[in-house]
Amino acid sequence: MEGRTFDLSRIARAAKYSYKGLRYAVVREAAFRQELILAAILVPVAVWLGDSGVERALMIGVLLIVLIVELLNSAIETTVDRIGAEFHELSGIAKDLGSAAVFISLITVPIVWTLVMLN
Repeated sequence: MEGRTFDLSRIARAAKYSYKGLRYAVVREAAFRQELILAAILVPVAVWLGDSGVERALMIGVLLIVLIVELLNSAIETTVDRIGAEFHELSGIAKDLGSAAVFISLITVPIVWTLVMLN
C-alpha cells in the first residue's frame, strides 16, 4: 500500500514549506508578529499559573489557536489579493470573515484564562 509508506523526503519537504510559511508570517505580517510576542510572554505565565497539565494545555492551546487562525487569515488575504487589486464585494467579505475569525480567537483567550483561574 503506497499510502502507508514512510517517506522521509516528503516529510522534509513539508517541513521546509512550513518553515517558509512561518518565516513569511514573521517577516511580513505585523499582526502575526504581535500575537507571536504575546504568546511568547504568556506561555511561561500559563506554565506558572496552571495547576495541572490540563489547565496549562488549555491556556497554551488557546494561544496557539490564535496563531493558527492568524496564519489562515493571512492565507485568505494573500489569496484574495492575488486574484485582483480591484474592489469586489465578495473579496471584502472573505477578508472580513477571516478578520472575524481572528477576533473570536483573540476573545477566547481571556475567557479561557479567566475560567481556568476561577476554578
